[in-house]
Formats: sequence, C-alpha cells, structure tokens
Amino acid sequence: MANQRVVIVGGVAGGATCAARLRRLDEDAEIVLLDRGPYVSFANCGLPYYVGNIIRDEAKLLLATPALFKERFNIEVRTRTEAVAIDPAARSITVHDHVTGRESKEHYDALVLSPGAAPIRPRWPGIHLPGIFTLRSIPDSREIREWVDSRHPQKAVVVGGGFIGLEMAENLAHRGIQVTIVELANQLMPPLDPEMAEYARRHVISRGVQLLLGDGVAGFEQSSSGALRVRTQADAVLDADLVILAIGVRPETKLARDAGLEIGDRGGIRVDGSMRTSDPHIWAIGDAVEVKSRLTGQWELIPLAGPANRQGRTAADAICGRDTRFDGVLGTAVCGFFGLTVSLTGATEKALRNAGFADYQAVYLHPNQHVSYYPGAHPIHLKLLFRKPDGLLLGAQAVGEADVARRIDVLAAAIQMKATVFDLEDAELCYAPQYGAAKDPVNLAGMVAANVLRGDMELAPWREVESPRALLLDVREPQEYRADAIPGSRNIPLGQLRSRMHELPRSGEIWVSCGIGQRAYYAARMLMQHGFRARVLSGGFQTYEALYPTP
Repeated sequence: MANQRVVIVGGVAGGATCAARLRRLDEDAEIVLLDRGPYVSFANCGLPYYVGNIIRDEAKLLLATPALFKERFNIEVRTRTEAVAIDPAARSITVHDHVTGRESKEHYDALVLSPGAAPIRPRWPGIHLPGIFTLRSIPDSREIREWVDSRHPQKAVVVGGGFIGLEMAENLAHRGIQVTIVELANQLMPPLDPEMAEYARRHVISRGVQLLLGDGVAGFEQSSSGALRVRTQADAVLDADLVILAIGVRPETKLARDAGLEIGDRGGIRVDGSMRTSDPHIWAIGDAVEVKSRLTGQWELIPLAGPANRQGRTAADAICGRDTRFDGVLGTAVCGFFGLTVSLTGATEKALRNAGFADYQAVYLHPNQHVSYYPGAHPIHLKLLFRKPDGLLLGAQAVGEADVARRIDVLAAAIQMKATVFDLEDAELCYAPQYGAAKDPVNLAGMVAANVLRGDMELAPWREVESPRALLLDVREPQEYRADAIPGSRNIPLGQLRSRMHELPRSGEIWVSCGIGQRAYYAARMLMQHGFRARVLSGGFQTYEALYPTP
C-alpha cells in the first residue's frame, strides 16, 4: 500500500515496537501512535524496583519519548490521547484528548490495537480505601513510593503470590516493611507445578515474610487510627499500613468488543498468525490478545514483554505485505526475589494434564550451578518434561540462587527448535569452574531423561510413595537416613549394597531413593543386573520433601 496511514493504539512493548518496525520497512507511511497515559514507552518490569528504591531515578524507566520518536523515526506520538470507539466500516477511530477535552476522528488504512491489560481490582468491601494500590504504570509506582516515603509504613499485605506479588514483597521488605503475602492458591507462583513452587515457599519464609496460602481476601476495613485491616475468607484479620493488589491482569478489550471484533474464550482478542483480527484492516498485539501455546496448541493469555515485542514486529511485517507468522508462545519467564530465581519454559505438568497429554515423563535433578569445589556452589532444582517414546522436549522449570535463567534459556531454545533429550545429552556448552561443569545441568537433565527412554533406568511413581506397592530402599549413608527419610523406607548404604543383596526380596519391585538421585541410579543399575526389579524415585529425598512438605 502506497502512502498508507497506520494508527497504533497503545505504546509500551508491543505498540512502540510495531511503530519503529513499520518505519524501518516503509519510509513513506504516515504512522500515528496514540497512548492514553503520559508515557509512550517505559520499563514497566522495572516498576517494583523503583518502589523499592533499587532504581532511584524515575527517568531511568523512560525508554523513549515522543520527541525521540519524531526525530528518529518521523512517527507522530500523542500521549494523553485515548481511542474511545472504532468504526470499522469507515476505517476511523474516535479519540479523546485528555488535555483539551476535545474529541476527533482519525482515519486509518491499517489499525493496530495494543491496549494492554488492566490490573484486576475485585469489588471487595473497602477496595477503594486509601493505601490500597495496584502497580501497572509509572504513576502507580510514584504513588506507592510517595506513600512509603511520607507514611513510613511498618506492615504491608501483598495480595497475590505470583511474579509481581513476590517482586513487590521483596522491594517492600527492602524498604524495611514487614510483609505478609495472601495467595488464594495453595502455592506461591501458580504457573509452576506445586512441588517446584515449594522451594520458593521455603525461601520466602526464611526471609521473614509471612504467608497465607489457600486463603483469599474477603474485604478491607479501616481502623479509627486510619490503619487498614485485611479480612480473609478464612476469617483471619491482618493489620496493614499498605496493601498491594497483585492478583493478575485482565485484557483491555472494550474497544475491540464494541467494534465487533472476535473475542476468544480466554477473554482476549482473537488473532491469526499475522496478528490480524477478525477485521482485515485491524491487527492486535500484546497483553490484550490470545496466543496459542507451541506445546499444547491451546489458547492462552501471556502478558509478557518478549512475546509482545515479537507480535509488534509480526504485525508491522504483515501490514507492509511481508509473509510472516507469529508461531505462538512457550511462556518462558523468570522471576527473582530475595536472592532466589524461579524460571520456566514450555508446558508444565499441570498444563499437559489439562490439555489431555498422557505420553509424557518428568525427571527431577538437583545439580549445582557450577562445580562443587569452586566457592559459591548452589543447587539448581530442575524439572524436565519430555514426550515418550521419542524424547521431544515439552517443558522445564528451575529454581535456585544462581545461574538459573541461563539454563532455562538454553532449554527454551532447544524446545523451540524441537530438540529431544538426546540432543541435550550432546549439547556443547560453556565450561569453566566458576560457570558450570563438564556435565552442565542441561546435559545432566538430558542424560537422566535419556536413561529412562533407553531402559537403563525405570522411574517409580512419586505420587504413590505414601502407599507404595514396593519396597522403599534408601541407599544414603546411615547418618543421612537417621536425620530424615521417607516413612517406611529401609536403609542399605550404596557401598554395602553388593554384600547385602540377599536381604532384598526378589519378588515384587524395589523403589530406590537417595539424596538427589545419583546414588539411587547407581544402585538401581546394580540391582537390575542382578535380576532385581528396581525403579528410581527421581530426584531423591530432595524431591520427596518438595512433593510432601512438612506442614
């Protein structure tokens, strides 16, 4: 299209990226970017750290200004300008200028919707009391920071134990505030499988944060002194000087709905592979759209900056006539709090079950992020999911204090390239003592999984361990076993196993465990070659503690 006019509604990751990409592809297009807020491109992922005073200068959060867009890209940016209606037949939108109060119409040849998502703010009693905040924009972070600076709160309640909730808990604690997290689910980090989230729970508690899991908010009250009281569904009452609502976001779809665009079952704008909506002249990107999982094929809402950027590029390419396609998401994400890193990519076991997948297997391992003889070694708790019998990688989750994201990044790239566990075995990765090991945790994950598929190791079902149909054999040293063990298990140390095999039954199965899984594998191989039916409890006692935590 020659000299086409493209109007983009919404900036930040998706809209701003789309605008810049359009200009690089088409020097003649007229590009207008509208944003109802005061900033067109800012680092919303940095907002919790501005509240926590880790980022001290608000200007550091600004990535690009309207002046920069005009000077560098010849793009007209209008802030404080809100699109309030779309007329698809006339190819025009009605916009409201929040500065002048005037409304006008803007014609478009192509329209890109990047309205984002709004924080969920339920209609709980007392929800509008002063001191209750959500965090989505720079003005939001400024209000919270000013409240902390002026009121000096002693206690805060964070509602929601997901990414933003945990980041906010860390940053409020950094400001010297005692934090309680209330989470309706029975675990922190709901995207994770429960046993992987257990490592986060333990770590957060060790840092002095109070947790109420499996309990939701019923409402808020204000005492005579002005302090807040948070009442939960279980009738607990929490005193607070500050409340942060971090219970998720909802796609901003009113504009699209009113225009008659198709909305998906998950509540987001439905788009095709080129990010085109049900109207051929309108595209949609970012947090407001539904996207397909690369692994399960199901529609999902993934409010992440990385996919939004890629979607912005895809929409720009499509508008300029290029053959392009957004192939879906893996949901690769990372979150850091109180010195712990949680990261995941691909499908979780929960997602696979919900999608009806049956032919998959999970392995657990707990390798250090680098060799143990080099100072500062920390374990990475890793769960790898793969398809049987071909070993296609399906997903991974990792929790640890160091170098977690690097391993998940490798696995995310491998999943996207349709790699198998056998490819992980053979992956050539960096090694020096301060960075890893000759067998990197990624290699080890592939080796463990490949051992399962080759029949060198059969896995015992962790979910049956409390009522086992087999002898539970613990091959750790006696002092380890005495410290704590799986109830009902029998201890024969690995070094004594060859001489004490006569003590084991040859009928029925033997489920072998150790500390982290390695010695159990050695023992199982030994037993199998002597005619025993041995299976391994993957990940050993560390995995047991995560699957069956002490109340």
